[in-house]
Amino acid sequence: MKIFKWLGNEQEVMKIKEQIGNGMNIHLKNNEEHLLLLEEESSPVGWTESYEVLDWTGELEPGRFAVLNNIPVSEDGKELFEQRFRNRAGLIEQEPGFVAIRVLRPLDSDTYVILTMWENEESFISWQQSQAYSKAHAKRGTSEGIDKRPNIFPRPSFVTTYQ
Repeated sequence: MKIFKWLGNEQEVMKIKEQIGNGMNIHLKNNEEHLLLLEEESSPVGWTESYEVLDWTGELEPGRFAVLNNIPVSEDGKELFEQRFRNRAGLIEQEPGFVAIRVLRPLDSDTYVILTMWENEESFISWQQSQAYSKAHAKRGTSEGIDKRPNIFPRPSFVTTYQ
């Protein structure tokens, strides 16, 4: 399965929606800067960002709170990074308000995306304060943590959220 991502202003997004048509699986999420358009099937738009879905559960639904953790990974670090997500505990799926997750491998860049979808922003914040979150990130910043491996992350990661 693949996901295609496109960012732009409202006028540009409406133009893309017209090109894609109504039969596709489209999700729009507003934030203060732009609109996010996600397509889970195929994309007739040649200038989208493309990803292969490595792991997923749940369905992406309109009207939810979406969080994209954008993580640049060096070529040498890709296997280790992907292995971490192949072996994840899956505790996030048990959290109240959780809707969906997609672990996305970039097809045309070095930036992986961990997309999670929540009932609302409060559900996401509650997860960040949960024991499951602490357990999932317990090794971060320690000598065992993937973030301490040399040359794996060429740039800092960043999070974008969409209502």
